[in-house]
Amino acid sequence: MSDGQPTLTTRRLTLRPFTSADADAVTALVSDRRIAADTIAIPHPYERSMAESWLAGHAEAFARGESATFASVAHDTGELVGCVGIAINREHRRAEMGWWVGVPYWGRGYCTEAADAVMHWAFEAFDLHRIDAHHLSRNSASGRVMQKIGMRHEGSLRGHVRKWGVQEDVELYGVLRDELTGRESREGRDAEREDLATHATLASNG
Repeated sequence: MSDGQPTLTTRRLTLRPFTSADADAVTALVSDRRIAADTIAIPHPYERSMAESWLAGHAEAFARGESATFASVAHDTGELVGCVGIAINREHRRAEMGWWVGVPYWGRGYCTEAADAVMHWAFEAFDLHRIDAHHLSRNSASGRVMQKIGMRHEGSLRGHVRKWGVQEDVELYGVLRDELTGRESREGRDAEREDLATHATLASNG
């Protein structure tokens, strides 16, 4: 792994390290109460000073091998649309992922696209065995993202966290590196069989 956090590219997104120049954009997106309501750790109200403090710790945390936090930026507009972060436990070869997407960008698949890219990168970059994630039980949209990137539901934690004075249930998801590799190998073989079947049909019809 290189000393500096890399920039990743997906079909629609650039996933890059945050900089101090992102403070205004982060504040504008995260200060929406709906973002805080669906996450465990984000407070509301959310002030610019909170964004500045959060951004200031990213580079050092990556240098220590503790975490990597990526800004999700849309190719077509150059706008910040969200964030994907991953906290690393090197001793146990596992990590925990988390994310948020600004409300104006909900429903576009950005979160799944970004989370999938970061998950694959992290397995290789940190030689991980396992990656997990969790969400408030009422935030089913986040659970769908976890399912789409290959994670399995591993259990429900009743009354696990306290959010705005209410004990909330939490859903836990996880994926092992071998499971992800095996799934992608099967999907590749299935796609290859579909291509062969298509070619055979075209040949017979020709």
